[in-house]
Amino acid sequence: MTQEEAERIYALGREAVIFTLLRLAAMAGAGAVKAPAPLTPSGMVPPQQKPKAKSKPKKPGAKKGHPGSSRPVPEQITHEQEHPALDRCPDCGAKLGRPRTRRFRLIEDIVEHSPEVTRHCIPRSWCSRCKKYVEPPVVDAMAGARIGHRTVALSSWLHYGLGNTTSQILSVLNHHLHFQMTAGGLVAAWQRMAEVFQPWYEQIAEQALEQAVLSADETGWRLSGETVWLWCFTAPRLSYYMIDRSRGRAALDKFFTRAFDGILVTDFWAAYDRLQTGGRQTCLAHLLRELKRVDKLDSSEEWASYRRKVRRLLRDALRWTGQSRRLPQSLQKVKRTRLHRRLKRLGQVQSDNKNVRRIAKRLVRHQQTLLTFLDHDQVPSDNNRAEREIRPAVIMRKNSLCNRSENGAQTQAILMSIHRTLKLRGCDPMETIVSALQHYVRTKHLPQLPNPMPALR
Repeated sequence: MTQEEAERIYALGREAVIFTLLRLAAMAGAGAVKAPAPLTPSGMVPPQQKPKAKSKPKKPGAKKGHPGSSRPVPEQITHEQEHPALDRCPDCGAKLGRPRTRRFRLIEDIVEHSPEVTRHCIPRSWCSRCKKYVEPPVVDAMAGARIGHRTVALSSWLHYGLGNTTSQILSVLNHHLHFQMTAGGLVAAWQRMAEVFQPWYEQIAEQALEQAVLSADETGWRLSGETVWLWCFTAPRLSYYMIDRSRGRAALDKFFTRAFDGILVTDFWAAYDRLQTGGRQTCLAHLLRELKRVDKLDSSEEWASYRRKVRRLLRDALRWTGQSRRLPQSLQKVKRTRLHRRLKRLGQVQSDNKNVRRIAKRLVRHQQTLLTFLDHDQVPSDNNRAEREIRPAVIMRKNSLCNRSENGAQTQAILMSIHRTLKLRGCDPMETIVSALQHYVRTKHLPQLPNPMPALR
């Protein structure tokens, strides 16, 4: 508004000025952006409302005095190349005599490859009892397939293990490796591979239910344009993924097909509360982050005082893994009892502040699950393991836009679980999968899942 326009409105009288000010206030209020609530998931907060990431002042690289590292010397040299001696100096042009010394330099590189095509000559014999021709199996590919196991294993590892998109994989196959392939052919090969490895997928689920400590988390997923949920159940040497339309008890019932006697580590999602387990640990890191978020919205002294008490309790509990575990058992019991009493008192606080009431209510609801790690050395105080294992799926979600069919979602869950579990167990994904496929073609059965894990009890 210019000064001339303001003077004309003022000349119209008191009512015109009030009307104009109210209109301007309404327009300013409509353009204001409401701050997200502390419990709003990060995925539902617009990017422009998220705080800027803190810069890392620490200098990258190893610290001073750290031993250096270099590329190891290859065990095998595939080619030798002899270089002719120079006649003249490349710098000044002076004439040179015979070489006095020699030095050796190793260079490793990946040369451009071409596909290998093998024609198999297969003898066929007539079986008088079966009344049909029989022949020995060709173990290098699935029955009726023209694509070998190594190409299928490599492409599936790039897609489900590393998160590359189908178009990126096709670019590598078609241009660098000169292996002509289509998106439909790749997807069909992956789905057939998932059908073969279904027993391994079920075996990973069974081994997960035998763990003493199991971490769980879930995140949003897209299936045919609709929102579904990707679940992750993980332990130190396995990760099991499941895509389901439910984020509640129905999805958990599909995984927990029998009683789970171990300790389940989760966040505060209510769907986990009704599970019957041997114990449960809720993530203290989530609670600490929530306290920090509320600080930005509530500057009252009442909240600040309550937040300091809760944070002090949690930090005292987190220090338990240090000196407290080296104390005599009697003193450890006294310390644990004091921490539980402090937690109970903080949950019984009465306040008019809505944030204090909400946190106190949470402490009461999870009183039996917040400090479980004090009694079990192998139980962590946070849910970082599940969050780290679900992160690769989140990256895939951004790159590949999830799945377009139920069959594709099931293939995603199976192959992602197998690739991730093989990586956690230190197996070579290519060699392990190729060897398993060859065994399947030969015997019609998969071999045992590598490195089976006994119950960690």
